[in-house]
Amino acid sequence: MLIPTEPTDRTTDRTYVRMNWTSLLANPSGLRSVYGGAVPDLGGLSLHGVEFQREGPSLMLRFDLPSYPADPPAKWAAQGFDTVQVVMGLSGVRTAALDGFAPDPVVDISLHARDGVTVEVASASVRLRATADTAYIARLSAYATTHE
Repeated sequence: MLIPTEPTDRTTDRTYVRMNWTSLLANPSGLRSVYGGAVPDLGGLSLHGVEFQREGPSLMLRFDLPSYPADPPAKWAAQGFDTVQVVMGLSGVRTAALDGFAPDPVVDISLHARDGVTVEVASASVRLRATADTAYIARLSAYATTHE
């Protein structure tokens, strides 16, 4: 993700700083702790759900992260979990547009600092764009995708 900073000179050119998407979350510490600072990018995600709620108003995105932590919490390791699932919430949603949906969509999600936080979800079958006051992790959990 690229975030614009102050112009490098007196022209309209801007410099860009690469930032991790977690820097735009209100509560990134739990996610960073689980991944030891190496939080995966938001590309190639299995999107499980999109839920709009009138309270807030808010939007919830439920998805699996593309990689499992190298040193997961002991509880997750003991249960044989191999997939991390996140529910990302957006509160104070001001604009939202959803175009399409499909069974088992694999999407790319990006976050941008624009008049709050703008979240974009994109794939061949799904397009979603929303702008809100705050983005946060509502739930962080794990589960096993394989059964022995």
